[in-house]
Amino acid sequence: MTHPPRIPLAAVIGAPVAHSKSPTLFRHWFDAYGIAGHYVPIHVEQKDLDEVLKTLPRLGFVGCNVTIPHKEQVLELADTVTDRASQIGAANTLTFHDGGFEADNTDGIGFIENLRQNAPTWDPTSGPAVVLGAGGAARGILSALLEAGVPDILIANRTRERAEQLSDVFGAQVKVVDWTDAPDALGQGRVVINTTSLGMIGKAPLELPLDTLHDGQLVTDIVYTPLETDLLKTAKAKGCQTVDGLGMLLHQAVPGFTRWFGTRPEVTEDTRKAVLG
Repeated sequence: MTHPPRIPLAAVIGAPVAHSKSPTLFRHWFDAYGIAGHYVPIHVEQKDLDEVLKTLPRLGFVGCNVTIPHKEQVLELADTVTDRASQIGAANTLTFHDGGFEADNTDGIGFIENLRQNAPTWDPTSGPAVVLGAGGAARGILSALLEAGVPDILIANRTRERAEQLSDVFGAQVKVVDWTDAPDALGQGRVVINTTSLGMIGKAPLELPLDTLHDGQLVTDIVYTPLETDLLKTAKAKGCQTVDGLGMLLHQAVPGFTRWFGTRPEVTEDTRKAVLG
């Protein structure tokens, strides 16, 4: 008796994970490309992470996305780590194979592709970037900005020490600015990026004076709830070009979907509408 082929499975793992929009995104792509596959959210506590990652391939999972709080820990468990994930110090995309898995980080890819799609006139080499925040998202974005050819990056974080750690990792092109001096620094950026959760629904607001923002700048926020943050509203009113954070979420998923299901999906207006519901 011939058994039908196994339907490939993928997941997003984290704690918490029920809020993730990734299952909606993947279902849209499965339907759009006629792919027999499933993508599920799985709540995984840190104490269970190793066991879960060993079990998932045996259940037919071909890969998974990783979110808080596992993005650093998975590097220690992977048998292969990409150079990109190693430099960033975190992974968000795991691909299973016989005997283990590869850990990669596609956050920076998602960030850059979002700007290329929604701000196609932006030239990374045209001037410095100003980055607010020094967390895990900032690490991926710094790596991507430097790879894209941004000449200099000014980084400001409420805790200066964390910003200095990133400067040590990424080199002299990354210059640290005190949080109190960030308002003045904002005006120097060809592109301005908020990588913090400040301004997100349920989080504290981004309480920085934005007086120095001006026409000719590109301003983007990785926050996508709300889709237009107060930062983006103010920047738009000052004549800046703005890009919301939803596209980063969509584009960072493309490499994993391609590896796991053999089809490279496109991020279209229909994709955005499907995820926004």
